[in-house]
Amino acid sequence: MALDGLVLIAMTAAARFTFRSHYLYDIDSVNFALALKRFDPSAHQPHPPGYFLYICLGRLFNAVFHDANTAFVAISILFSCGAVAAIYALAHNWFGRSSAQFAGAIFVFSPLAWFHGTVALTYIVESFFSAFTGYLCWRICCGSARYITPAAFVVGVASGFRPSSLLFLGPLLLFSLWKASFRQAAGGAGVLALTLAAWFVPMIRISGGGAYLSSLVSLWLAVPSRSMVFNSSAANSLVRAATIAGIYCLCFGCAAILPFVRNRASSPINRPKTVFTRIWIAPGLVFFLFVYLKFVNSGYLLVLAPPVCIWMGLWASCCYANLRMPAVWRILAVAGCAAVNTAIFIAAPVYCSYGEVRRFERELRSIVSDLPRIASSRDTMIVGFDSHFLGYRHAGYYLPDYLTVQFPEVRLTSGMRIFAMENGNTRLEASLETPSVRDFILFPLPADDGEYTGYLTQVLKRFPPGELRTITQGGREFVAGPVADLRFLFPCPASGTIAEIKRP
Repeated sequence: MALDGLVLIAMTAAARFTFRSHYLYDIDSVNFALALKRFDPSAHQPHPPGYFLYICLGRLFNAVFHDANTAFVAISILFSCGAVAAIYALAHNWFGRSSAQFAGAIFVFSPLAWFHGTVALTYIVESFFSAFTGYLCWRICCGSARYITPAAFVVGVASGFRPSSLLFLGPLLLFSLWKASFRQAAGGAGVLALTLAAWFVPMIRISGGGAYLSSLVSLWLAVPSRSMVFNSSAANSLVRAATIAGIYCLCFGCAAILPFVRNRASSPINRPKTVFTRIWIAPGLVFFLFVYLKFVNSGYLLVLAPPVCIWMGLWASCCYANLRMPAVWRILAVAGCAAVNTAIFIAAPVYCSYGEVRRFERELRSIVSDLPRIASSRDTMIVGFDSHFLGYRHAGYYLPDYLTVQFPEVRLTSGMRIFAMENGNTRLEASLETPSVRDFILFPLPADDGEYTGYLTQVLKRFPPGELRTITQGGREFVAGPVADLRFLFPCPASGTIAEIKRP
């Protein structure tokens, strides 16, 4: 790799390390951390479909760092570096060194990619596998059959990190094999099947086949299946289209304008590369448009970012060459765009900015410090909410001595269940446990957020007036009440009384 490629890798590592998170940011991050101790997708340790190889790699890194968040963030930084290397390599192959430099720089300063390189989530890992698979599959399309086995292996491994990779990258692998002989294609299919089996079989044995499939089906029915184009209004797809457009702008910042200002005469359409790119992005784009996507899951689109970065690298290179100004001003223009993207990453009022991560960490640190001062784990249980941020998962993970339950209960294929956490373990209860405690306390949701405030107000209306009390500590209000009043939050079991189950 050229020296400028190594510089891009170094820039990526430095930028991600400098702005790394120090706490588990998202509910999914906590699920991954819990799985380091016990892998059980039925208890969302982690959530289905399991991310088996990601957890295995996390355990390896955790043996070095002895901290779950640090281990997973190190993985994010490592795969960010791998992604920029693969993007640079394919862009160099397609369009030359200048385009590769711009493509790599666009990824380095992508606000969304930057964010996901600093937190304990899997999306940047999938972005790396997308870029690497694209490079290998292109070499196959160019007649290098020796890349078939590595490409099939990489797609199989990628699916062990994020099973969605098989859906999003599998068609590109199949497309690259269309010129291969039957024997070569069959060999690639065999490698893919063996690689998939190498992680899937152990995962099923550890998690239990029936329990694993039941939890996967339950999650699918509870979330993605409800908003598919087949069972929802066309408005949902329009909202997803608008969400994709918003995420596109967030992902690329200043570079988002490149498709609209590029000079077609200086960047002619290359049909084989254009077709290859369309096959690359089509499966993911169709899924996110017609099946499932929410803004808080913006990282999903990073699987599509590598090919977009590569084409943007070409357009940026052409625009840069065509700017009629002194070289120093052109350099300043590029630096200005990088500065704007950096400002978006640092200060944008969205969940995936550095400022929001730091605000969340300050809130979490304060709550974890203040709550034990007003409520002992001996006589108080925590009720947390099903929230990405400051939800019951954060409560149960960072205050492990408390029994923590999630509101609301969830509908599984086995019936209504309540998630309960204690000492780093999760269990599912058919009815609410009331251990030998007198009170419960609500784990605070993020402050200064109208949506969360409105939700909490609706929850509190379930209780009769005067039943709850408010305790102020560290400038924050904590809401508490007698444990008997939890009947207003959770449905009573069939017997009509709250189950009296002792703490394990």
